[in-house]
Amino acid sequence: MAWPELTRIDPVFRPRLWGACTLAPLFPEQSGLAQPVGEAWLTALDCRIASGPYAGRDLQEAWQEMDPRWRGTRLAAAAQFPLLVKFLFPTDKLSIQVHPTDAYAAAYEQAAGGRGKTEMWHALSAGPEARVLVGLKPGASKEKFLAALAAHQLEDLLESRSVHPGDTFFVPPGTPHTIGPGMILCEVQEYSDLTYRVYDYGRVDDAGQPRELHLEKALAVMNFGKIAGGKIALLPLPARGMKKSLLAACKYFAAERWEFAQAAELLTNQEHFNLLVILSGSGEINCRDAMEPYLRGQAWFLPAALDSPRIIPAEPTTLLRIYVPDLPALRNRLRDAGENDAAISTVVFE
Repeated sequence: MAWPELTRIDPVFRPRLWGACTLAPLFPEQSGLAQPVGEAWLTALDCRIASGPYAGRDLQEAWQEMDPRWRGTRLAAAAQFPLLVKFLFPTDKLSIQVHPTDAYAAAYEQAAGGRGKTEMWHALSAGPEARVLVGLKPGASKEKFLAALAAHQLEDLLESRSVHPGDTFFVPPGTPHTIGPGMILCEVQEYSDLTYRVYDYGRVDDAGQPRELHLEKALAVMNFGKIAGGKIALLPLPARGMKKSLLAACKYFAAERWEFAQAAELLTNQEHFNLLVILSGSGEINCRDAMEPYLRGQAWFLPAALDSPRIIPAEPTTLLRIYVPDLPALRNRLRDAGENDAAISTVVFE
């Protein structure tokens, strides 16, 4: 088995009707595109490994060969890479949609992977009119939902939230939602692409056909009468020489935002790997005798058994550290840091 090393993953760019033809500043080389790109998948199963002993392989192929020193002891038996991280570049509204739970997907969506979808969004940039719709307003029943859908007024039943750079939103399954134009988001989710589209604003694809809707399934999984998801306040974490915050955590993922201008050390954990997603800045990641340059837009896989790497910025850097947490252990660490259970519950979700 290959010895754990710093490993960079190349993104895969997905065309979308609502996407952008220029992905700067994250990917300045992706400019003047003939077809709009809506999503850059940083950890798609078909992403190519760009460095380390698995260079040239796709992510899922490499994952199948990784031992617990790479994956982490708690993920040793995971058949599929567990985290999907994307950048989103909307220049139009996405469809109004909802995602199923794991239980529903296991029962009815085995052909699509059998996994539900829990996700969070973190805003890198946002224009003055940037908004998302997340969750139903109080009193929005199934009957009111169908009436609003028939009248093309479905947006009126959803909670509208303005978006500013640095904002984070948590979207559990069963929560109807859409994203508006004028922002760049980083989306972190359990690895699933199951989406039930409810309303698509009358759009058609390149062949002049409307995209498929999934109303019956959407109604089956939608949380009527339950307020869930929405904008969440970050939780500051103790750190020296940097600003570190917990954005959100659930059993599928935890995401921290790091902002620093001097060398920072990442203490690795034998239980899980880490993903580093560079939002801005540049510099080098140093581990043992290896020194790898990093740039904004990149995703780095740091194996569980990697000696604690040092991140040495050449310019001020902001990144997301993403991993699969042990939620009870995470709560205990936050309590040990002085946080009370009420504060913890605002960012750590069951």
